[in-house]
Amino acid sequence: MTTAQQTSPYQHYVYAYPHKTAYRRLQDRPALRELWAAEDRGTLSLYVHIPFCEVRCGFCNLFTRIGAPDGLTGSYLDALERQADAVRAALGDAEPVRFATAAFGGGTPTFLTASELERLCDIAERRMGADLRAVPLSVEASPATATADRLAVLAERGTTRLSLGVQSFVDSEARAAVRPQRRAEVEAALGRIRDAGVPVLNIDLIYGIDGQTERTWRASLDAALAWRPEELYLYPLYVRPLTGLGRHQGDAGADPEWDTQRLRLYRAGRDHLLARGYVQQSMRMFRRADAPPQGADDYACQTDGMIGLGCGARSYTSTLHYSFDYAVGMHEIRGIIDDYVTTADFAHAEVGYRVDGHEARRRHLLQSLLQAEGLSVADYRARFGSSPDGDFGTELDRLAGRGWLTDTSGGLLVLTPEGLAHSDAVGPELFSPEVRSAMAAYERK
Repeated sequence: MTTAQQTSPYQHYVYAYPHKTAYRRLQDRPALRELWAAEDRGTLSLYVHIPFCEVRCGFCNLFTRIGAPDGLTGSYLDALERQADAVRAALGDAEPVRFATAAFGGGTPTFLTASELERLCDIAERRMGADLRAVPLSVEASPATATADRLAVLAERGTTRLSLGVQSFVDSEARAAVRPQRRAEVEAALGRIRDAGVPVLNIDLIYGIDGQTERTWRASLDAALAWRPEELYLYPLYVRPLTGLGRHQGDAGADPEWDTQRLRLYRAGRDHLLARGYVQQSMRMFRRADAPPQGADDYACQTDGMIGLGCGARSYTSTLHYSFDYAVGMHEIRGIIDDYVTTADFAHAEVGYRVDGHEARRRHLLQSLLQAEGLSVADYRARFGSSPDGDFGTELDRLAGRGWLTDTSGGLLVLTPEGLAHSDAVGPELFSPEVRSAMAAYERK
């Protein structure tokens, strides 16, 4: 890693560890039944991935394709059913299987028609056994696909959180991010979501777009705040290889001026939301202080398992994270989706990363520190029989020396406000050498 990369605040958005580019083909193709045999199945998360969008934004490096030829969404749901049956059989009935939380992501789940969304919910409920009306259910949507009929299905089936990708309320900025939408369409979609009665509305916004200023950033924030969203996510713009913006702008390397601009806009956005009754949950997430509770009380991402359905979804056991092949380029993605919809055998893990005790400690440290509430030293010690300082003293001392980490009197390791601002540098700094090496060796496709 170069010095420029080390000092840049924007290296990786760490929403999962190990990163998927560290996954490799599993030559032994372990059986899911064996993988889950010794796992706690009483508190699981269910994630279902829908890899379709009506358009691909210029910044997007998610596993998704534009549009779907006739019959592809139906074939994809057929494959989801086969996979769900195989996974549920692998979980077995020796112990109760319970899902504490559920999410539909993508891609854009609302790319599916209303009737297809009904079928999607049926797969989660009838095939997997998730009680969608009894647990938090989050669904991602775009303004163009947040139609009244789709929203009615989602609300009736128990959706508690609807996340709308807006990115900017300024039309010129939306065009600069290669997101063809108009503010009027966004406002209409927000009205339909509020009319549907989903308890929690999240709005995604992006800072660092070409031509964006503090004034226009404030305008987008205020336009979002007018809807009193229960949550707001503020994302820094990344220009990644193989994306639309990446192909257009190329790899310019480190850009200190852009880093400074993004940090300035982040701080302006953070302070604006804090002054208006929002509480910061992480670098990206802000939640209205009086918003209804959202999230499972008994599910912890650091410790509990996750079942992923769909060709872009991950699954987590305590010793293996697994998925299907990963790509960003459109041709490769289409090929992976085509392979998925013709797959008959879903009883084995195909691609993944084995998580040993040391990586499990790193994952717990990462996922806790990158939340504003921080890492409980007592919880860490109870789980691993060691201390964070004993396991990662050098890394933690380095963060503290920069003023990014503090040790509270309540036994918490917490990122300072500046530490949270630099979360996308903090996370990668805590990656293990093995994960870094695997990521560096990954061949982009």
